Amino acid sequence: MKRKLLHMPVWYPKLVLLMSLVLVVLAAFGSKNLFFRGDYQIFFDADNPQLAAFKEIEATFTKTDSLAVVVAVQDSIFTPEHLNLVRDLTESAWQTPYSSRVDSIANYQHTSADGDDLLVEDLLLDLYPFTEARIAYVKDIALAEPRLRDALISRSGKVAVVNITLNMPTGNQTQQVQEIKHFIDALIVQYQADYPAVTFHLGGVIALNAAFAEAAQIDSTTLIPLMLLIILLFLGLMLRTVSGVFATLLVIIATVAATLGILGWSGHYLDTGSVNVPTLIMTLAVADCVHILSAVYQSMRQGMAKREAIAHSLSANFTALLITSVTTAVGFMMMNASDSPVLRDMGTLSALGVMLALLLALTVLPSLMMLLPLRISPRPQSSTPRALDRFANVVIRFHRLIMPVSLVVVVASAFLMVQNKIEDDSVEYFDTSNSFRQAADFMAANISGMNNISIAVKTGQPQGMNSPAFIKTLDGFTRWLRDQPETDHVASLADTYRRLNMNMHGDDSKQYRLPDEQGLAAQYMLLYEMSLPYGLDLNNEINIDKSSVKLVLTTENLNSKEMVALEARIYQWFADNAPQYDVVASSPTLMFSHIGEVNMASMLKTLPIALVLISILLIVALRSLRLGLISLVPNLVPAVVGFGIWALISGEINLGLSVVVTLTLGIVVDDCVHFLTKYQHARRQGHDAEGGIRYAFGTVGRALWITTVVLVAGFSVLGMSSFRLNSDLGQLSALVIMVALIVDFLLLPALLLMFDRKAYQGETEKDKPALVASL
Repeated sequence: MKRKLLHMPVWYPKLVLLMSLVLVVLAAFGSKNLFFRGDYQIFFDADNPQLAAFKEIEATFTKTDSLAVVVAVQDSIFTPEHLNLVRDLTESAWQTPYSSRVDSIANYQHTSADGDDLLVEDLLLDLYPFTEARIAYVKDIALAEPRLRDALISRSGKVAVVNITLNMPTGNQTQQVQEIKHFIDALIVQYQADYPAVTFHLGGVIALNAAFAEAAQIDSTTLIPLMLLIILLFLGLMLRTVSGVFATLLVIIATVAATLGILGWSGHYLDTGSVNVPTLIMTLAVADCVHILSAVYQSMRQGMAKREAIAHSLSANFTALLITSVTTAVGFMMMNASDSPVLRDMGTLSALGVMLALLLALTVLPSLMMLLPLRISPRPQSSTPRALDRFANVVIRFHRLIMPVSLVVVVASAFLMVQNKIEDDSVEYFDTSNSFRQAADFMAANISGMNNISIAVKTGQPQGMNSPAFIKTLDGFTRWLRDQPETDHVASLADTYRRLNMNMHGDDSKQYRLPDEQGLAAQYMLLYEMSLPYGLDLNNEINIDKSSVKLVLTTENLNSKEMVALEARIYQWFADNAPQYDVVASSPTLMFSHIGEVNMASMLKTLPIALVLISILLIVALRSLRLGLISLVPNLVPAVVGFGIWALISGEINLGLSVVVTLTLGIVVDDCVHFLTKYQHARRQGHDAEGGIRYAFGTVGRALWITTVVLVAGFSVLGMSSFRLNSDLGQLSALVIMVALIVDFLLLPALLLMFDRKAYQGETEKDKPALVASL
């Protein structure tokens, strides 16, 4: 029954092809429901502690999504021309879609004493002409005020920032980000035309989200199609047949279309993880097709008719393809252990794509090959050993030397592998040619980094923020933060209390200190709040009942480990100095820092589980405990050696590289399974280990070599991406896939010769003459 189903594409190619393509079209039609989401919140579960903390801060105060327009000049911001620019740009920025607040030195609410009254007004109020005296006054205030210096104006006075806070509604935030970005880009074009000598940059979370989406779009429209083209080109050169390349292309397109269509029917969306699924599916679909086509061409060269050769290839490869696909799907499903929904969805969708690739490789591919012209001339048996035959003889001869050399390489690689460091810095995801990366680097060098942490301190008492004890704690914590080596800027209410106390004492600089009575503190703050214009109130720093305040810490562009360590020190400071207050710290940057650390840990924990499950599947499928255990080594070693070499190349592991093991595991297992199934087949026909190895090299060696060359070429193209998550993914994947071939061609045969010497019990003798002839 199984054989009849398996050979249906051979006997009824038109019917099978029509049915397959109809089902593919029906599935692919679901892609009309797809939309792309690139906002950072999709990376986190609703109950993620860092996301919960961030949402609590946003619910207590105001949202902190922001876009920073950086204005850089050659001489000084403090000229009439440039101050007018900052003021006009600040006014224009209020028109940004979803904007809820705009802050700059232009509308900074400067306080001063006016007799017994408190005067609160824009620092660049248009009532005051920009005379030399007024500019000097503005410059003194801007460069001395802790809230402005290193945040909205650089110490050098050459860089100013207009910071736009946005309140985006729930829904397709990627579309909203694009709407915001388009508006700001048009605004900058307008101002650039008026001020050609001024340089503008865009920073902030919104710019980061836009850069993520842009990078994904660029790679999906350029490098990934180029990767497919390179794969097909190499495939054509190595298989030397147009029909085989065309059939493979159709299988790839059908698999990707059906997979994404099913995603659309499920009501889900595309994200920064799932946009890479077509790349994964492409590699595995190519591997399936290459094994079937190689066997077809090999059989036809030995004199088989096309129908017979295709049927033989399906029968010979079915078990290996099924084992490979199931084990690969298991590997991808292990991504569900990740703490990130994006990676979990990516794993599930990839597992679905792998099984669809198998189904279409067993139906569409042979059906097309039956219908397309295929002329392979029989090749007479040569008495001269082929290259792979000679290579098999060398491996067999020197297998006792291969084992210790391999052991040394693996041990050295394992030592190097643990030297890799988890370094997730979202800014460094982008190449230095990227405009966002240039903005981030410029800001870090000239004013402040882009990483920030919102810190909410809760007194637990209404009006508790005005308590002298709390204000003193807040001031001590602010000073401690400013002493930390990573700190670029701290926005703290403690500075506001000091300034108001000075203002209410006739601007006496000696009174620039904290108020020592709760009543005075409350009175100062109430008077100040009542004087603030709409849109520039203190809701972003104080909650409604005055029981909590928020500080914003801006740091250098730190990696994930450094951010997590800084967060731990913040909590420890309160534990040591003010345990009576509750504190919550979070930000998108901090959230990504945690998820990068946790995700890598979970991937490392699930890898052994995946390998064990795959080995169990291999033991059951091959019906051999010994071969299943032996397979553990060639399935594990490529990742160890690959990451060991990566320690020498880069030494940094980011969020993208955490999926490389899972991604390449399918190809690694594919190589190993095909080699072992052919080896086992020969052993069951009565051959010894040497004969089994020669047969495996002769029947599947070329297919493994073609698959590896094609995939390494394809992933090397992806390695040229300017987006580091994709470039690192491409480079390391290509490296691991190449190492896997070397391991299967050297170490696996040596292991079999060492540990699989026992004779097999033959299942049948009818195939032995053909087997002998092939050897």
